[in-house]
Amino acid sequence: MYEVEVKVPADLEAVRARLEELDATPVDDVAQEDTYYDAPHRSFPETDEALRIRTERAETGADEVRLTYKGPLVDDASKTREEVETAVASGEKIDTVLTKLGFEPAATVRKDRERFALEEYTITLDSVEDVGEYVEVETEVDDEADLESAREGAYDVLERLGRDPDEQVRTSYLGLLLADDA
Repeated sequence: MYEVEVKVPADLEAVRARLEELDATPVDDVAQEDTYYDAPHRSFPETDEALRIRTERAETGADEVRLTYKGPLVDDASKTREEVETAVASGEKIDTVLTKLGFEPAATVRKDRERFALEEYTITLDSVEDVGEYVEVETEVDDEADLESAREGAYDVLERLGRDPDEQVRTSYLGLLLADDA
């Protein structure tokens, strides 16, 4: 599976208003805490990969925990990459497994997210602690042959939201956070 994602800095209030005009469907509001890990056998920053544990708290107060591997970017035009993700029962236990195998926590990214649906795209309004406000437009495709049309569709959604796809940020929130710390 490939995640096709385009992310730009944004004034979230303006984007919310535009989403309402476009009759986008509100999906949910969540708080996420992503802990990223360094591998003992290779440098993820050098290979452009990521391994994280995401804890997501929904409005209901229920937590969902997922382990995610993100492969390197597959093109120069977006943040499209292979993604493999699975639910886990306990963030603490999977952290213990990873650290016993030599993986070390590298950094934690915290964000509040509002998600909307518009056609086959998910629009996410992100307020990222110590990083800023962004809007992401994303979808998933199974076949590599569908990547370009999915990316062009994401650009179209951004333009309909009054955002310029040329302002795209291909750096992850983790990369932005670590760049601010440098």
